Amino acid sequence: MFKSYFELTKPKVVALILLTALIGMLLAPYSGDFPYMRAFMGLIGIWLGSAAGAAFNHIIDEKIDGKMQRTNSRPLPTNALPKKNALIFACAMALASVIVLLLYVNILTAWLTIISMIGYAIIYTIYLKRSTPQNIVWGGAAGAMPPVLGWVTITGSVHAEALLLFLLIFIWTPPHFWALAIKRREEYKKVDIPMLPVTHGVDFTKGQILLYTIMLLVVSLFPFIIRMSGLIYLVAAVVLGIIFIYHAWKLHANPSDKNAMKTFGFSIFYLSALFLFLLIDHYIRFIVRLF
Repeated sequence: MFKSYFELTKPKVVALILLTALIGMLLAPYSGDFPYMRAFMGLIGIWLGSAAGAAFNHIIDEKIDGKMQRTNSRPLPTNALPKKNALIFACAMALASVIVLLLYVNILTAWLTIISMIGYAIIYTIYLKRSTPQNIVWGGAAGAMPPVLGWVTITGSVHAEALLLFLLIFIWTPPHFWALAIKRREEYKKVDIPMLPVTHGVDFTKGQILLYTIMLLVVSLFPFIIRMSGLIYLVAAVVLGIIFIYHAWKLHANPSDKNAMKTFGFSIFYLSALFLFLLIDHYIRFIVRLF
């Protein structure tokens, strides 16, 4: 039973969310000693909120999940967990998230987390996912919020640098998810979800993936341009971006979809590595300034 509840939270997705939230915290400016306890409680609150959003997504998509090979082994389609229990669990996680953030962090982080939960569980899952092939573009805004939430946890306000972190994930999301959608397009077609490969075809989607990876490389240079980061990050961003474009180009040039999952897999590595290099660069420059 515990395993079913754990799977309801989409742990792999939540792990990436927490990584970007944590890096947002560590990049944020602060005066005096770093607020470790507030950061810890912020991570707890963000984790609870993202887990709640994932659980609501499971509940809303139960019938769809049961018809797709990628998702038919989830707790609700397999009846490993009653839907009523899942709903109580999701509501409890959402409420706990808000309480933790209000009591131990700040009101702005709590409000932004609520907006993110609503954006993912309701606006994306109920409306966008089922009504437009641009679903993952606009729905990606909710998934791009974690570094902003981390930043606001420390500062109590939204700065331009936090919005740039948001933009990086926002532009990254479409090529990441469309690569998977190409591989799973027949499943999406079967359940009448208008993913881009279903509505506009695979070739068009491949072109969009390539376009977005080029856009992402450009956007990834902005932390260096605005002096948020230094040369270490710049080199990493350029190398990672070129490799991502290479994967997208191979996918675009090949008439089959055999490179789709390689592109999808690299996209996860790309985002994790890009944010880690932001952090490494930040602290190396901090140490250099001390000496």
